[in-house]
Amino acid sequence: MISRVAENCFWLGRYLERTEATARLLNVTRHLSMDAELEPRQCWLPVVIVIGEQPRIIDRTTEHPIGYTSGEQVERFMTWDDNNSSSIHQSVAALRENARTIREVISLEMWEAINELYLWLNSEHARSEYMHERAVFYRRIRDRCQLTAGLMRSTMLHDLPLNFIWLGMLLERGSQTARVVDVHHHAFTLHERSEDAVEAALWLSLLRACSGMEPFMKRHHGNVTGEAVATFLTFEGSFPKSIAYSVREARHRLEVIRPPLEVDLPGARSAQRLTSLDTWITSQATRAEDRGVHDQLTYVVDELAAICDLVGEELFGHAPVVDEDSPFSLSREFTT
Repeated sequence: MISRVAENCFWLGRYLERTEATARLLNVTRHLSMDAELEPRQCWLPVVIVIGEQPRIIDRTTEHPIGYTSGEQVERFMTWDDNNSSSIHQSVAALRENARTIREVISLEMWEAINELYLWLNSEHARSEYMHERAVFYRRIRDRCQLTAGLMRSTMLHDLPLNFIWLGMLLERGSQTARVVDVHHHAFTLHERSEDAVEAALWLSLLRACSGMEPFMKRHHGNVTGEAVATFLTFEGSFPKSIAYSVREARHRLEVIRPPLEVDLPGARSAQRLTSLDTWITSQATRAEDRGVHDQLTYVVDELAAICDLVGEELFGHAPVVDEDSPFSLSREFTT
């Protein structure tokens, strides 16, 4: 496989995962802002920090920094803004472009699902649905992304292109989960709550943002606490969107692409660093109390960003581009 095709497969997977994660996060936060006793800033500031767009959205408010205190503005910025590379609109456009350039290696059904999502999102019907049925709009995007992922696994050959797609999806998923857990856990911990019901709603919203409410309930039997939620989303190896699962499966995919015993193949540093991260997460699962949640998750985000850069350098043949403003290259502190 030539490096150009491999890179397009890798980024197709990342954009597919990013689109679903952003739609789910916006939908969950919108419901939280209407149901919980929280100020708009408390709900929407974590969203722009998770995506890494806090500096950009503040810069766009020229008169006064209302950016993340206005849910409507954050939703519009994260859904439609073409100057925001993390917006749903831009992510779907990039998803389709990567799929188009590797049309020969993906299945017809998968291409049709991606193309239909792109065409629908650029239609007047989508704009109308966004204005009048926001929850339905986000759910449609989420369902289309999940349909695409399912078609990919059931209609493509399970060979090298699929492994690169899944590698991109898993690395993106691990980073997204780490950011969401870090920022929301910090924000919810700082929030002064007067009722247990409000506290439970906050943690349940975090689980919903990561598709984890029902699996969590089966593991913890309704005992919803901040520590339990953070531990589940970080270390639960049988939950597909946990950090531990994402890193472990990404490691396995990379080992298929670049077998450990094949010393002459590129990707040795990427494989070694991903293996080290997987081992570190396993060790932390048994002594999570020794480190703060923020320190653990910051380390995960930084390591996943470095691994993505190494994959680009070793397997795709280009040096990593260091962009301090990029939401997916460096971790960011939570600032109030």
